[in-house]
Amino acid sequence: MALPAPAASAADITTDLGITSGGDVVAGGGKAYIAGDDRILVVNANGTRNAAITGLLGALSLAITPDGTRLYTALRDQNEVMELDTATLDTTRLISLAEYPCPTNVALSGRWLWVGYGCDQWDGGVVRLDLLEQTPRPTQVAATYASPKLAAAGNTLVVGDSGLSPASLRVYDVSTTPATLRGIIDGHDYDTGFLGDLAITPDGSTIIAAFPDSDEYFAWDTTSLQKVRAYGPGPASGYYLPVVAVSPDGTHVAGGRGTRSGLGVTLYESATAAPVHTGTLTDHGGLMDLRSLTFSGDDLFAVWRDVDSDQLHLWRLETGTLPESTLTLTAPSTGTGADILTLTGRLTLPDGSAPGEQPLSVTRHVDDSAGTTLGVTTAEDGTFTFKDRPRRAGVIRYDVVWNGSPTAHWSAASATVTLVKAESSITLSGPATGVAGTQLTFSGVLSQGGQPLGSTTPLRILREVTNSKGTVVTALPSVSRITPDGRFRFMDTPAEAGEYSYRVEWDGDRASLPTTATFNLTVEEAPQE
Repeated sequence: MALPAPAASAADITTDLGITSGGDVVAGGGKAYIAGDDRILVVNANGTRNAAITGLLGALSLAITPDGTRLYTALRDQNEVMELDTATLDTTRLISLAEYPCPTNVALSGRWLWVGYGCDQWDGGVVRLDLLEQTPRPTQVAATYASPKLAAAGNTLVVGDSGLSPASLRVYDVSTTPATLRGIIDGHDYDTGFLGDLAITPDGSTIIAAFPDSDEYFAWDTTSLQKVRAYGPGPASGYYLPVVAVSPDGTHVAGGRGTRSGLGVTLYESATAAPVHTGTLTDHGGLMDLRSLTFSGDDLFAVWRDVDSDQLHLWRLETGTLPESTLTLTAPSTGTGADILTLTGRLTLPDGSAPGEQPLSVTRHVDDSAGTTLGVTTAEDGTFTFKDRPRRAGVIRYDVVWNGSPTAHWSAASATVTLVKAESSITLSGPATGVAGTQLTFSGVLSQGGQPLGSTTPLRILREVTNSKGTVVTALPSVSRITPDGRFRFMDTPAEAGEYSYRVEWDGDRASLPTTATFNLTVEEAPQE
């Protein structure tokens, strides 16, 4: 029996990703990664932005190692597979698929990466890459009608030709070289229609497939090739493609799709097909298309498309099956743009035990602008301290996220500091007197909050001369070079005698108030020869 579908909980979050293409999502190492055609977005466990890898061509499908240290994407328009180090987000390898153009879908199992390719009809297929090789060479496994959907785990690879109806699934034993076809799950036998999505249990024993024309998700044994159960019914069929995912431990299956009334995702026990959690998202006000689904610990990440605008969004659903950790963060409430802020906090596991050293993601937001990410690691007892100098005034919000573990739910904390512009000052020095026609040199130091300040904001120089002819004020060339320790200098050659006053003006910056300083001296007539 299906559970009633409550509205998404207050803990669920949906975020505009700022992209209109791609949409595949995977999770690992406490983070989620979203393919966006020309970029890959990285988000924390609570759905907040972390980073982005840009400048890509055709990043549509992703695969991640179980330990979350390596990410793979097929770059369709570059005919390459890219391997990323998730700690640094650096590219560690680009693997050429020049002979197998338009790589579109990827699946990972142990040392093998399987890539589905195909630019058009009747030119699709699957190749295998051995990731233990320094330069993996693609080996063709199968030819297909179009670029196929793939799922791999253990010694099993499942290939689904998404361009044909009814869709059939080919099941391969990949413990042999070359891979051996175990058999075909014939779509005519099950009246499957087109294929929507594929997922496989971690041991490779069961394949789960979703079809647009069915409101159930079908499971087959990959050895006997017999249908063993169906999950659902889920949201009504016949509108958008359904998606399906299996939890990393194999205990749960999640399935969902967009409908005319919103999004619906149901979590099932994999062994019994009993529904254990249902989430819906219905307050968008327009048509919504669910693109992909993945597990992140005990939570789910879903990417969906606003059909009217094509904008992609991330939906994070909490299922509440892991015990809660606690994260605290303390910061000064006020300060100035010159201050170095010290923030402290603690991570506490559900049982109160010391968590050991744990990486935290810290994001600084200024006046709710896009964030800047900082890295922090806890001490063994879970405490942490970090310093930051925003170098600007405004409302500064710090968001700290621990991305959780297999036994504890992620947690987050925030703190806000209101910074005002700091007082600034200029000190000037120069000669006490001068002689008309002789160059004068002046020097100064710009300071903020009593500390020397380098700046790219120019200094204006005004010269006022008073003598028997009256008073004349002249603007001298600005000073554009201020050294990192706040020092600057300027020169002037007075043409006549009089009382000279040099006024230096600085307009301030995002962290500092404006300031001025004046230097006075007497310039005498040049001696007559």
